[in-house]
Amino acid sequence: MLVQSALSSYFRLLTGVLLAASVIALTGCKEATAEKPAPGRPVLVATVKYEAASPERSFVGTIRPRIETDMGFRVPGKVAKRLVEVGQTVDVGQQLAVLDEVDLKLQAEQAQAEFSAATGVLAQAAAAEQRAKDLRAKGWTTDAQMDAARAAADEARARLNRAERQVELTRNSLSYATLTADARGVVTASLIEPGQVVAAGQSAIRVARFAEKEAVVAIPETLVGRAKEGVASVTLWSEPGKKYAARLREIAPSADPATRTYLAKFSLPDAGDGVSLGMTATLTLADPATERVARLPLSALYNQGSSPSLYVVDDTGNIALKPVTVRAYESESVVIAAGVKEGDKVVALGVQKLDPAQKVRVVSSLSF
Repeated sequence: MLVQSALSSYFRLLTGVLLAASVIALTGCKEATAEKPAPGRPVLVATVKYEAASPERSFVGTIRPRIETDMGFRVPGKVAKRLVEVGQTVDVGQQLAVLDEVDLKLQAEQAQAEFSAATGVLAQAAAAEQRAKDLRAKGWTTDAQMDAARAAADEARARLNRAERQVELTRNSLSYATLTADARGVVTASLIEPGQVVAAGQSAIRVARFAEKEAVVAIPETLVGRAKEGVASVTLWSEPGKKYAARLREIAPSADPATRTYLAKFSLPDAGDGVSLGMTATLTLADPATERVARLPLSALYNQGSSPSLYVVDDTGNIALKPVTVRAYESESVVIAAGVKEGDKVVALGVQKLDPAQKVRVVSSLSF
């Protein structure tokens, strides 16, 4: 009887302990459940980014000098020396090449001799003219003799004048035997070698001036108008992080028969010595219009008969329906002119199933 009473007490105590543990466990579960809120609805978002209404267009071009001159001798002759090499920088007045001067010096000496002879003839004719005048004043000579003396003196003066000009021409020809640079630049081609006989005006040394550089590109006919009126900039492949302002200087009046493009030359007024000739560049043409728009996926647009709207998500997961102004519809996107701000995140998919009162959870971000 005593043993049964003890067992009954033990079972009652064990039952109480189990019940207390169950209550504590249930209470802990409820608290944990209360502390952990239900996750929001997952959504895919797109970030609003405004850009020019007409997208920029880029073309590959080459840096060229604005002025590149084929320099040549002004007199014919045999090349004695070539004093520069391709790639060499030259200054104003620097000698580039020299012709053999033997024949030119002989011509100069001949002209000087003729000048001396003409000087002597003029002195004799002038003296004869003066004597004829004196005799005519005393009546000891005829008018015909006076006219002959005067004509001989005039002819001698003309001959002396001709001889003087011939001396100047031969001196100039002798100076033309040395080809000099008339501007600072770089030698881009050498078309002569020592011992070669060249004609007057034949291309000898090609020099590109450092005065101004330009980017040369081929523009399709659909963008000729934008090239004339748009805003252009140039980026070098060797320096992609720096932009140079560009200005259209010249565009071909007709298209290339093979490529059907127009050759355009854009001046680079800010290009320094770091922009080398022959570098590859990218020319970017932007629309001169100031209007900026945002392109978003068509699936982000919400429209239930009223004005089109977008769901904007904030940092806390709340969403708000904001009406927007649609500028145009494209094949896979909608062009927004106003209504959302730069950097806003809008729901890109499943907008028809959202409720403005519910919270959402961003699972990914896309750029358009």
